[in-house]
Amino acid sequence: MTAPRPAETLGEELSQLAELHGVATAYSPSPDRAVPASPDAVVAVLAALGVDASTPQATRAALAARQQELAERLLPPTVVGRPGSTPAALDALPEGTRLHIETEQGETRASAEQLPPGIHHLTATAPDGRSAEAHLVIAPDRLPTPTGRSYGLMVQVYSLLSRHSWGMGDLGDLGELTAWAGRALGAGFVQVNPLHAAVPGAPTDPSPYRPSSRRFPDPVYLRVEDIPEFAYAEEPERLHGLLERAARLRESVLEKGALIDRDAVWELKREALELVREVPLGPGRRAAYVDFLAREGEALEDHATWCALAEVHGSDWHRWPAALRDPRSPETARARAELMDRVDFHSRLAWLTDTQLTTAQRAAREAGMPVGVVHDLAVGVHPDGADAWAQQEYFAAGMSVGAPPDAFNSLGQDWGLPPWRPDRLAESGYAPYRRLLRALFGYAGALRIDHVMGLFRLWWVPQGRPPTEGTYVRYDAEAMLAVLALEASRAGSVVIGEDLGTVEPGVRETLQERGVLGTSVLWFERDWDGDGRPLAPEKWRADSLATATTHDLPPTAARLTGEHVELRDRLGLLTRPVEEERVESATDVGEWLALLSRLGLFEQAAGGGRPASEEEAEIHAVHRFLLRTPARMIGVWLPDTVGDRRPQNLPGTWDQYPNWRLPIADADGRPMTLEELAASPRLHALVDVLRVGLGEGTESGSGTGAESGSESGSAVGEEGGP
Repeated sequence: MTAPRPAETLGEELSQLAELHGVATAYSPSPDRAVPASPDAVVAVLAALGVDASTPQATRAALAARQQELAERLLPPTVVGRPGSTPAALDALPEGTRLHIETEQGETRASAEQLPPGIHHLTATAPDGRSAEAHLVIAPDRLPTPTGRSYGLMVQVYSLLSRHSWGMGDLGDLGELTAWAGRALGAGFVQVNPLHAAVPGAPTDPSPYRPSSRRFPDPVYLRVEDIPEFAYAEEPERLHGLLERAARLRESVLEKGALIDRDAVWELKREALELVREVPLGPGRRAAYVDFLAREGEALEDHATWCALAEVHGSDWHRWPAALRDPRSPETARARAELMDRVDFHSRLAWLTDTQLTTAQRAAREAGMPVGVVHDLAVGVHPDGADAWAQQEYFAAGMSVGAPPDAFNSLGQDWGLPPWRPDRLAESGYAPYRRLLRALFGYAGALRIDHVMGLFRLWWVPQGRPPTEGTYVRYDAEAMLAVLALEASRAGSVVIGEDLGTVEPGVRETLQERGVLGTSVLWFERDWDGDGRPLAPEKWRADSLATATTHDLPPTAARLTGEHVELRDRLGLLTRPVEEERVESATDVGEWLALLSRLGLFEQAAGGGRPASEEEAEIHAVHRFLLRTPARMIGVWLPDTVGDRRPQNLPGTWDQYPNWRLPIADADGRPMTLEELAASPRLHALVDVLRVGLGEGTESGSGTGAESGSESGSAVGEEGGP
């Protein structure tokens, strides 16, 4: 690959300055091509990092200052090491440098040898009198990995309605799903969409990937009736009326074909929760709530304050009175005191939701699931939301995360999510990142990290510029992975990285070395370095979650029949003639079906479920193929088990398609309840295929819901194998 010389595109000094701040001067849309970054983009990104490169003189001064800073500093702001070895940054200190280490466990050390895992405080004093303080992260070499192999169900929680739902799936439904799937189906996990708190609106953005807060969950998922105080709420007639309205909302989705209306659901639940809150907490419950407040501290106070202020001033904090845009201003403190009743209400909701999430994971483990609930961490947050307001010092002002142009999208992408500043993260010892992970791992058997490549670098797009005029900004991947390994190990949780699409060389290898599982989707697994044909199962990665589809892709039935092409054609989304798209899709599917046939995967396995149609036989063969791979985890898209043809999200659409608002439905588009799913012969036939393939027996009690789960055991081990 021949890259352009930085001096020819940006100027030598600007290029050097960018490099010293982790800002890329070029990117590679394909392995054999390099594209120089826009000089304006580089200057804008540097400005967002607090570096003035607006003129040649300013660039020269900033470069000299940065070079001097790096030459004179003893330590970077965060130092990373592993147990039993001395961090490289400490080996590079001048001979005779004295160390003073205050460990997270409260000990004082003069050496970095044999430090326990944790976030420690380090002070170094050189013989010439220079001194420096740093955060010292000591983390395990590898994250926990699954013990053995298992299959699991993947579902968008809002889409899973039961006879008790209030118009959308909730945490009670999730608990029922995990208990049933673990006990009756032998599933090892249930993977869900991000359950982060949304930005309220009219209407609310339904995408779970643009949340107000990643730290705190969304109370719209609460099962109100499972809150202990619900049974003692006053105004029973009013509560009864709310339940009747909830039943009508549920029936409108399940029986009348209405879309899931998140705002209508929240309106009902909020009214009910206001009533429930009037019931005094018992001593034990109050003690638990007080413990939660103490554990979450300022972060929860900030989140609840934003929620309370949003009720008064709207959900875009940029439009609030100027003094309230600063979470630490005296005016904000006064407003918090005046709104303390509402702050407490939103704090209470965070506690209740956290409690029900913990209960769902406990139900999964008690049902015999070795992993349990796999939660999803979105790549960023909404710029108007609570996290962006409360953590302003950590976000790059005027920047948005996206993706550069590539073979699949010549215009690039702008996701509208403000990026974290790598310099501020390092200065804080990655405090907001650590707190975020610790909160999620508190109720997650595993965590899927969306766009895991963001631990290494992110494409920053300056505000007002197209995505083509962005550039990459590098993060300290060693530190990001160390913090991840530390928090995951403390919780005993698995980590799955969504590493689909263009991935920088070496990233997948680094993630695998640290124990982060990858993501392998059947339709993308081809021999790209060879003949481009479908990749044989034995050549797939073992350290991965293998699936047939995802929430952003067509369900398997639609892929097999080509219905996804017809859908995009109806919506005017195709960039080529529809016939070309049909031919390409049919060719792709034909190659895969031919491979499945050569492998004998259409033959009826002994004791396996009997497909009722050719389509079901093909879906069974697809999943038999996944079982032939060495992947540690096999994910089954729950809508695939009943032939649902509609994607939950159709990328590239906004109001043309009901993204994130569809209930799970059968092959004819009829919504199905959780109870109907549990009794579905089609679902049980596919489960038979999975269980036989994993060697768990020959019958699953097809259509009976018979209990046959494995015994509960350790979730993960430091090492594991298929």
